[in-house]
Amino acid sequence: MGLQAKLLDTLVPADIKKRFDKVVKPVGDAGYDPWGFNIETAKASMATFRWVYEKYFRVQTSGIDNVPAQGRALVIANHAGQLPMDGVMIGMSIAMRDNNPRFARAMVERFFPTVPLLGNWLNSVGAVIGDPVNCEKMLDRDEVVIVFPEGVRGSGKMYKDAYQLKRFGNGFVRMAMQYGAPIIPVGVVGSEETMPAIANLKPVAKMLGVPYIPVAPPFPLPARMYLNYGEAISFPNDDASEEEVTERVEQVKAEIAKLIAKGLKERESIF
Repeated sequence: MGLQAKLLDTLVPADIKKRFDKVVKPVGDAGYDPWGFNIETAKASMATFRWVYEKYFRVQTSGIDNVPAQGRALVIANHAGQLPMDGVMIGMSIAMRDNNPRFARAMVERFFPTVPLLGNWLNSVGAVIGDPVNCEKMLDRDEVVIVFPEGVRGSGKMYKDAYQLKRFGNGFVRMAMQYGAPIIPVGVVGSEETMPAIANLKPVAKMLGVPYIPVAPPFPLPARMYLNYGEAISFPNDDASEEEVTERVEQVKAEIAKLIAKGLKERESIF
């Protein structure tokens, strides 16, 4: 174990080590996979974010065991909150579950990995640029991949549009069909309130080359988060037309809408 790994190891409580030592993750001799994932950094990050997960956002999950114990899968969720805190909490929930914890891979918007420090950290804990080629390679390695089909349409939306699903891209269904990957829908409630935006400074965003600059709180607010996982949805790898693929996308979207409604009904207060 190198010096960096030893330093990170000191940050990880015994129960976290015991849980994650059972998780098999293919990495090279240097401890990294081709996308920069590092098991020791991931463990330390999980230990660090445990307080955020359990005490700050007080995440509650249901149906978490619908994520398969092994093999490839696509976890498909609604997206909001300006920062990818929903993706981090989904990843935490899968890694922190009692039965068969797994390190999921999250597809993130292209501009996040370009942010100094943030980009390297995201890569080290399993996030990769949301490119179809990356997703294909992850599924080929039997990974659990977290995808937000709304993309920046979801993450950068205004609070007045809270819990109104934006257009889903069709790519994730095509990918699921091609690789025989079950789709696990997730309804996320609470991320809309973490950084509610009332405006988007589009001219500034364009000048900086980023999709949005929100007028929002400077840090995530401690909204309670509810993650409701639905049952797996599978589609055959057939010669479906684009219209038929769109119908399948709408089927997944409708299920996520139901799971969001369930979460909104369950919560007694935002904070």
